[in-house]
Amino acid sequence: MNLDHIFVCGNPALDFAATLRARRSLRFEMFATPDRLNAWYVESGIVDAVSPGQEADVEQATTVREAVYRLVTARRLGEEYDGAALTLVNNAARKPAAVPQLTPSGRWTQATPEEALSMVARHAIELLSGPDVPLLKECGNPECTRTYIDRSRGMRRQWCGMESCGNRIKAAAYRARKKTAPAAAH
Repeated sequence: MNLDHIFVCGNPALDFAATLRARRSLRFEMFATPDRLNAWYVESGIVDAVSPGQEADVEQATTVREAVYRLVTARRLGEEYDGAALTLVNNAARKPAAVPQLTPSGRWTQATPEEALSMVARHAIELLSGPDVPLLKECGNPECTRTYIDRSRGMRRQWCGMESCGNRIKAAAYRARKKTAPAAAH
């Protein structure tokens, strides 16, 4: 399993929700340690640096992540929000967020894990209350459970990303067609 964090969903909150991979089958956890969680915060571009985290930060982040996933799924399917999920995301967003600072080399945002999580929760709130809601789609790969924002013309995008899912599915379909195609007559 690829351990690299992937950012293909079009919003940090969606990429955050996608860090539990293959929810319907393998369920692969990307936040195995506080360091992996902090690496995600930095690689996502939400912050530039995060102070060292604890196991409790990972537990809090995964709890909020699952709440974000439930809210995004409900919104995508046009269903009611889960009250507990709403409370979790709103409470995380109420915590102080990291404050960007201006340095001689540009903008720099140093955060605690709690401040970084607050920023993710705020992204989720902006997304779910904003104009991109009708563009939310789940990846067409049955193994993948990522939700992404489909900004393609005519909303024709089928995969969270070509590299992560599209090529794999297309190659499998091609192999299946080759296998079932009758041999050419000589």
